[in-house]
Amino acid sequence: MHRAVFFVATFFAVAPAYAADKNNAVALALDEVHTLTFRTPVSTVYVGNPTIADVTMIDARHAFVQGKGYGRTNIMALNRDNVMVFNTHVTVTGSEGGTVTLNRGAQRVTLNCAGGRCEPTPMPGDGKDTDAIRVQLTAHQSAARTAATLSEAKN
Repeated sequence: MHRAVFFVATFFAVAPAYAADKNNAVALALDEVHTLTFRTPVSTVYVGNPTIADVTMIDARHAFVQGKGYGRTNIMALNRDNVMVFNTHVTVTGSEGGTVTLNRGAQRVTLNCAGGRCEPTPMPGDGKDTDAIRVQLTAHQSAARTAATLSEAKN
């Protein structure tokens, strides 16, 4: 009887932290970092698929999770008694807005655009000749600025 009461008390002490964290899924963009806060100190953290997300511990109650590849995985944390106290899903997506994907035949280049300027931002699946495309893009942008300046000078 005493063991049953101990088990029930232990279950209810751990279950609320687990249930609450499972519903707080993490969504982040590739190469972004998000802070995780654990309700109780943890000693072991597992990542379901380390090619999608990576965890760096700050201290026993805080960690950084970084998006490393597209997809969905989970993160699980155990306390020092090896009891699961945290479990959540992590979804890694592409960055929102300002991203242009240029397809040139079989080659693909991803550009990040802001303030009227686009810079190549290598992403998984992009071609290997990003530097050559950067040179072409810079030359094209420079020619466009020169033409715009001459056009304004005539008016």
